[in-house]
Amino acid sequence: MVYQHLLALGCLVCVCGGSNQLDHIYDSYPTKSSLPDSVPLSPHPQFVYAHSANVTAILHKTAHLNCRVQGVGNKTVTWIRHKDTHLLTAGRYTYTSDQRFRAIHQVLSEDYLLEISPVKAPDGGLYECQISTTPVMSHYVYLLVSDPRTTILGGPDIHFAEGDTMNITCLVKDSPEPPQFIFWYHGTQIISYSSPRGGISQITEKGDITASFLLIQKARTTDSGLYSCAPSIGNRAAANVHIIRSKDPAHWVTSSATDIRCGSLGLTFRIIVFAVQTFLQTVERVAC
Repeated sequence: MVYQHLLALGCLVCVCGGSNQLDHIYDSYPTKSSLPDSVPLSPHPQFVYAHSANVTAILHKTAHLNCRVQGVGNKTVTWIRHKDTHLLTAGRYTYTSDQRFRAIHQVLSEDYLLEISPVKAPDGGLYECQISTTPVMSHYVYLLVSDPRTTILGGPDIHFAEGDTMNITCLVKDSPEPPQFIFWYHGTQIISYSSPRGGISQITEKGDITASFLLIQKARTTDSGLYSCAPSIGNRAAANVHIIRSKDPAHWVTSSATDIRCGSLGLTFRIIVFAVQTFLQTVERVAC
């Protein structure tokens, strides 16, 4: 059908004035080379900022800085450390002798990752993701290195009376996220809550400060020793637990200098009171 229309059109042109008119009609159809400059032949690279955000990493763990670029085309994406303008990666290749840094990029993926493992405190700061356009396009990602702190309340020495309920509290502070788990140890052995000892439980409350409570019913002298809590993030904290028997002299006899001084002063005061009372009784007898 199209051929018949073209043939009829050709005949019409021939009748009306020659083949030059038909050539002019063919030339009016647009071709790739004749498209206007305003129509892009390839997409322009763009950063996807929602997936190229700042990162908070935990000291001595692994950090991933992501730079997502749409429509990269034949351009190259590089990571540069801003403080010394050191080139770290380009595409899938790493350009630093520091083996803690690694480029991660899968074919056809829009994500260009910079991996740092393990993270050190000086790694914190600005990192620049660049696209090799003219002029160069840049996006900055800030790496914050966090050092969570783990402590046991009342440490390094905690005392409980025999028969009491032991409550050992572990706190995790300054963490970018709550730890997924906290393990408790007695000496080198992990504490099992289904052990034959019985009466052992753990309560964990997660938040800006995560608290883990180790509860042991009816404390025994065999429960003494080194207790430690090990969160999934952060350092490990430990404390020595002492179980004091109710008849133990250390439970009721104090040996501190303050107590000795207070005891001496009390005895001296009683002697003075006794002397005054004796003097008054003597005066009364003499008067009679």
